[in-house]
Amino acid sequence: MKKSILLSFLSGLFLILSFPNFNLWGFGWFGFVPLFFALEDKNSFQRFLIGYLTGIIFFCGVIWWLCHVSILGLVLLILYLAIYFGIFGLFIRSYLLSTTYSLFFIPSFWILLEYLRSHLFTGFGWALLGYSQYLNLTLIQISDITGIWGVSFFMMMTNTVIYELIKDFRLVFAVHRLPKSEVIATRYTLYAKRYLLVFILFIVIWGYGVFRLGQYTNDKPKLKVSVIQGNIPQEIKWEKEAGKFILDRYLDLTLKAAEDHPDLIIWPEAAYPKVLIYTDKKDRLIVEDFVEEKKIPLLLGVVIREDRRYFNSAVLIEPDKRAPQRYDKLHLVPFGEYIPLKKIFRFLETVYPIGDFTPGKDYTLFSLTSKELDVSESKFSVLICFEDIFPEISRRFVKKGADFLVVITNDAWFGKSSAPYQHLQASVFRAIENRRYLVRAANTGVSCFITPKGEIISKVSKNKEDIFISGYRTEEVLLKKRNLTLYTRFGDYFIPLCLIIFGCGIIRYRLYEI
Repeated sequence: MKKSILLSFLSGLFLILSFPNFNLWGFGWFGFVPLFFALEDKNSFQRFLIGYLTGIIFFCGVIWWLCHVSILGLVLLILYLAIYFGIFGLFIRSYLLSTTYSLFFIPSFWILLEYLRSHLFTGFGWALLGYSQYLNLTLIQISDITGIWGVSFFMMMTNTVIYELIKDFRLVFAVHRLPKSEVIATRYTLYAKRYLLVFILFIVIWGYGVFRLGQYTNDKPKLKVSVIQGNIPQEIKWEKEAGKFILDRYLDLTLKAAEDHPDLIIWPEAAYPKVLIYTDKKDRLIVEDFVEEKKIPLLLGVVIREDRRYFNSAVLIEPDKRAPQRYDKLHLVPFGEYIPLKKIFRFLETVYPIGDFTPGKDYTLFSLTSKELDVSESKFSVLICFEDIFPEISRRFVKKGADFLVVITNDAWFGKSSAPYQHLQASVFRAIENRRYLVRAANTGVSCFITPKGEIISKVSKNKEDIFISGYRTEEVLLKKRNLTLYTRFGDYFIPLCLIIFGCGIIRYRLYEI
């Protein structure tokens, strides 16, 4: 059992190394192999414990930064998330790892667990296996067909192949005393059926990626966009005395950005240092005067109070417009922006501060018009905070007609950690899945521009640092309406396919046991 514990620790470590800030994405392709060996010849309870331990190690190393918000919340979340690894280990028996069908069954089961984790109890689709490859642009281009799930599937399939490859080598060495012809026959029998398909699949995925990355993208029309990164410390963000300092910081950076003559300027989530009382006509946004003076539309995050309800919102202010356009965040952060089952968990309000926000109801598209643009009107959608880790939200916005996507967020909560870069991973996949430009404006970073290929073309940076620095960046965003991708059209159709494979596998192996 000691050997199994060591192997499970090794798997957790390999998977941690594949994510930011290490970004050694190659480890993700064999990170589960030690776990598979650890599960060999174990009973059900032992397999669950080994898998659960791997999950605890992995999530401790990946989401440790939540300790900046709540240590209790971090511990509870890790103990919960590790259950999915435990369930995975419970189902992976030795004979499941010894057949050709395992190449499909095991990845399908893992995808179903990732999908369940991303949706159950409002969902926590953070640190999915495929996200580790966000810098491996060639192999993740299939996301416009399968979504993030296809990348995770192929990675788990590769893990399974490598495990079986090592086992096959061990078997070949075990028969080294056989005649050479029989050894060669053994090698052929072991390799041909299982690995030829995987090799072909790799060539197809790689070829598709090369094709997609080589496509010409210098389309027109273009929109010049500036993002502002204020770098406001979280501890002073809502202090009344700091309001003027915060507003001056953003206006100063915005004035500098205005010199680039952008068509749109974007501030991060909740950048406006005051709660806006929406029903009070006298409570105007101070920046409206700035917009009228500079004649440049401004999108900013603001907390709005309306009829005793609070909304985490994005507001677009345009010159010569009477009423700003507004989007209210749809998917709130549980135990952060609201308390699920509040009557049961009310005691949590005394443990650490939790917001009391109301979710929005509409998938609002912002419409931007400008005489300076070579297009009469452009439409875009805004994802606030962690909404970009839910693929279906971005997909629905694009289906409604969004020409590009905007993410406004505030990751200052988590300090100088890997959190902003892990958040960035999701944005890269949302851009590829829908083949849309994606613009990020974050209070402390990472603020950047991502192409439809998932390439991060520029960031707000200073002295090679891109988090916890202030600044701005201006880039051109392409607005040509592309054909909807397969993923945008049909969504998570890959999940039912995995469910069918998993179901057939259960039936197959139940018959095997009989």
